[in-house]
Amino acid sequence: MTDPSPAFTPLTPRQFRAATAAVMMTILLGALDQTIVSVALPSIARQLGGFEWMAWVISGYLIAATVVTPLYGKFSDLFGRRRVLVAAIVIFVLASAACALAQSMPQLVLARVLQGVGGGGLIALPQAVIADVVPVRDRGRYQSYVSVVWVVASLLGPVVGGMLTEQLSWAWIFWINLPLGLLTLTLVETSLRTLPLHRGEARVDGVGALLLLAGLTAALIPITRVGQGGTWLDPFNLAGWALAALLLAGFVRQQRRHPEPIVPMALLANPVVVTCCAMLFLLFFNFIALSVLVPLRVQMVAGLNPADAALHLLPMTLATPVAAFLGGRWLAHTGRVRPPQQVGTVLVPLALLALSLVPATGALATLGLVAVGLGMGLQISTTLITVQQSVPKPMIGTVTGLTGFFRLLGGAIGIAVLSTITLLLLRAQLPAAAGLGRDIAFRQLMQVCALVALPAIWFAYRVPDLRLNEPAAAPAGMVSPE
Repeated sequence: MTDPSPAFTPLTPRQFRAATAAVMMTILLGALDQTIVSVALPSIARQLGGFEWMAWVISGYLIAATVVTPLYGKFSDLFGRRRVLVAAIVIFVLASAACALAQSMPQLVLARVLQGVGGGGLIALPQAVIADVVPVRDRGRYQSYVSVVWVVASLLGPVVGGMLTEQLSWAWIFWINLPLGLLTLTLVETSLRTLPLHRGEARVDGVGALLLLAGLTAALIPITRVGQGGTWLDPFNLAGWALAALLLAGFVRQQRRHPEPIVPMALLANPVVVTCCAMLFLLFFNFIALSVLVPLRVQMVAGLNPADAALHLLPMTLATPVAAFLGGRWLAHTGRVRPPQQVGTVLVPLALLALSLVPATGALATLGLVAVGLGMGLQISTTLITVQQSVPKPMIGTVTGLTGFFRLLGGAIGIAVLSTITLLLLRAQLPAAAGLGRDIAFRQLMQVCALVALPAIWFAYRVPDLRLNEPAAAPAGMVSPE
């Protein structure tokens, strides 16, 4: 297959450093908010009342961020990365203020939904900016820096959230986004003006956008309810999925008719795009679910408290950006994407199978989680780079948003499916001794995760073995600055 590498936008060293700082600050802002809130939820619920709303403070944000991600990708292709990213940051900051001022749990949930609308742009757009400004063979290294920022946010979020809640009040976990957001806004506004903008008639598919938002929301709310302990056959859930099927069918029909579709059907006909999205879906199906189920296993089997149990997730969490960095160096040295992908897809199911054979705690469990993290890290950045290289540059934002959507969708479905399987396995082991029965159930769960990861091996062998070389000239129709 010919390498369709899109040209990047050459910047001076000073411009490049400023753009990099803007990207990393944007990612930190979005990632920190996903981890800083959870630790304050008990205090929020006590003060505002409405404990039954507590889970939706998190879920409302995630659903909103998921459904808008494809729109941000498309809009950034039409109107430019800087303009759309600025809009996302403004929405996020204003919604953060609304969260801090909320006087009831329903008000807070609504504000969090609005915050998720802004947060979806903070997740998707920085990856497209990296594709704009970084030469392709160096892109894996910079994607690994993104992973490092995510890890830092994951580690700092609960600590900062706990300190702010204890020393000041829970509202400060949202107020802190104002100075951080204004700093990010300044960096983005001043440093990303040199990014390319496709000068053409921007015809927004408003009907398609509404159908997509409504259809994905109707699908994700029941999935989230299942992840929170609901049943798959609940009438509300079944009605939601039926409505989602109708709305998304209407969306597909609208995309075939509109001259500027939000998700061009040509993308879904591109085998590289479909394969890479499937790989990311499976990857985050396991990654997000394991982030919940590994600490749960340690609590239920070894009897550790939640804080100590969370520490047992660190081997996987820290190994992921390390592997992403190593994969980036591998890519920069060889120019080949597929070898690290293949190693990663083989390593994950093997490591998960190994975890099903060892105790919940100890050196062997730690090594198993390190191997899982390494396998996942080798896949994340290389898969994104592959899919970005498979489309013309004017569609980079659209395809990046699409991959971000499948990552989030995989995580949401993974939590729902594996939580249900966990409950079924635990119930099946009730006659056994409590500790032994629970251990058997979680070992079986790891085997299920290994089975889920297996198709990625086949997908990785279907990905073309691209040799990444940056072409000399930018495609026609791209001009700079914005």
